[in-house]
Amino acid sequence: MARSLKPLAALLPWRRNQPQADELYGAIVARARLPVFYQGFGVPDTLEGRFVVLSLHLFAVLHRLNPGSAHAREMAQELADRFTADMETVLRELGVSDLRIPKKVRGLAASGATLLQDYEDAFSKGQGALATAIAHALPPDATSEAASGQLAPYLVAVVRHLEAQPLQDVCAGMLKLPEP
Repeated sequence: MARSLKPLAALLPWRRNQPQADELYGAIVARARLPVFYQGFGVPDTLEGRFVVLSLHLFAVLHRLNPGSAHAREMAQELADRFTADMETVLRELGVSDLRIPKKVRGLAASGATLLQDYEDAFSKGQGALATAIAHALPPDATSEAASGQLAPYLVAVVRHLEAQPLQDVCAGMLKLPEP
């Protein structure tokens, strides 16, 4: 039996289970980085503002994956794991000490999960509730209400667009999103 040439593979089980999750998460991150959200929609171009835009796109994909097959639910978990790992990387880049990283990551993961659940609850109540949830997630300033008013209909359009795509395409990492 041949031994693995990748000794870290055992430490990174998601990398061997769902390689498409990397592609899917990369597409979510790339979309969240588009300047239109910060220049056109008025989202503050800050760490907090970028976190909100990333979480909105992650929510849309998770919303599509969660009612699906076991494979889709597994992919949803893979995306959540990558989101957590991404937050750890950001904290390290910001200079948070190694001793504080686990506590900070747990806090960010918990607040991210709460934020995603808030979006889910608001989504089921309509666009007005969704705009309010987004406004509460954005850094409090004069632009958060205007930005959330533009982000809410965009998010609804993204969710509807993803619902029309075959689930197997989304699970395969082929993410097609409408233009903002």
